Amino acid sequence: MKACGLIVEYNPFHNGHVYHIQEAKKTSNADCMIAVMSGSFLQRGEPAIIDKFYRTKAAIRAGIDIMLELPYPFAVQSSDLFAKGSVQTLSEIGVSDICFGSESGNISHFITSYHAFKEKESVFKETLKKFLSQGESFPEASKIAYKEIGLSTSNMDLTQPNNILGFSYVKAILDNHLSIEPLTIKRSKSGYHDQSITSSIASATSIRKQLLNSSELSSSTTDTLPEETISQLKQYKKESSIWHSWKDYFPLVHYRVMTMTTEELAAIQGVDEGLEYRIKKTAKKATSFNGWIESIKTKRYTWTRLQRIFVHILTNTRKRDMEFIHELSSVPYVRLLGMTKKGQAFLNVRKKEMDVPIISKLSLNVHPMLSLEEKATNAYYSILPNKDKLKFYNQELHTPIMI
Repeated sequence: MKACGLIVEYNPFHNGHVYHIQEAKKTSNADCMIAVMSGSFLQRGEPAIIDKFYRTKAAIRAGIDIMLELPYPFAVQSSDLFAKGSVQTLSEIGVSDICFGSESGNISHFITSYHAFKEKESVFKETLKKFLSQGESFPEASKIAYKEIGLSTSNMDLTQPNNILGFSYVKAILDNHLSIEPLTIKRSKSGYHDQSITSSIASATSIRKQLLNSSELSSSTTDTLPEETISQLKQYKKESSIWHSWKDYFPLVHYRVMTMTTEELAAIQGVDEGLEYRIKKTAKKATSFNGWIESIKTKRYTWTRLQRIFVHILTNTRKRDMEFIHELSSVPYVRLLGMTKKGQAFLNVRKKEMDVPIISKLSLNVHPMLSLEEKATNAYYSILPNKDKLKFYNQELHTPIMI
């Protein structure tokens, strides 16, 4: 049985994701569609609007056969580490292809760009280091460095968000000599960062904005979502009373910062170059999460980078807790969230050949990395009403979702 892998966040699962699954299946000619998805917190440093189990149900009913969880240490990271964890997870489960959406839509441009990058990697690194030292943010310094080595042409524009992620996936596959074929489809209609809904295929950013601003499902929003996502959003709101956003976590993260010493804050993952003093200083006047980020943000410290740091503050993830991920040659386990009967049939064959365990419950004795997952889970559900918390925590101890 041939399997195609997708790297996703589904925040929330929308019509564009349905299109991605259908086109990836067609392009790869796969029998089984396997997705690896960020869990409680996402790559851009945001809480998922509804939890991973509800997002899993929506995706499986729309064409995903196996849903895996991307471990927290890889999920809340820059594109290269996010790609490393995602690609290694899909490699361990045995996919033959990985298909991603991009602004380019042409995989040959990614492959050609990879080889050009490897030829001039030293120039790229020198240019990157130079502009970082001048106070540029990592994304901006990277754009300049890519341009310096000729990788910002119309064929491969590495200033575009999905091209950047796709290039990271291709690098992770080719750098590690994995027997996976990268494939891409052209992103349809909406842009990754689009703020408004203009068609039935809209960006997740615009859908979240509409949901969180109105706190209900308007007709313009429901037009962008499959029926199952609408059902899961309603059910999660009914059972938890909220859709998650940073606004809900502001009191917790503010309390954390106000009660931490500067030394404790400096030990948190991502807090570098004296940023702890700026965070502590601005905390005294902060009255909202967005306002706080705005007061800290500089050319070097982007909104996304700061959000990731605040996730790590919330979960008390220290630099020393994350050191091991750079040394991993592969992921230490594969976490199963849900599957179909077809997915189960694929796993029954594949698990006999795997070098790492498949786990479906939060079993802390499998690997120390799961303790970070537990902290992220605890932080994510901590804002729920007390009467509901236990039910949601207990999901981590159940067998995977079967649809």
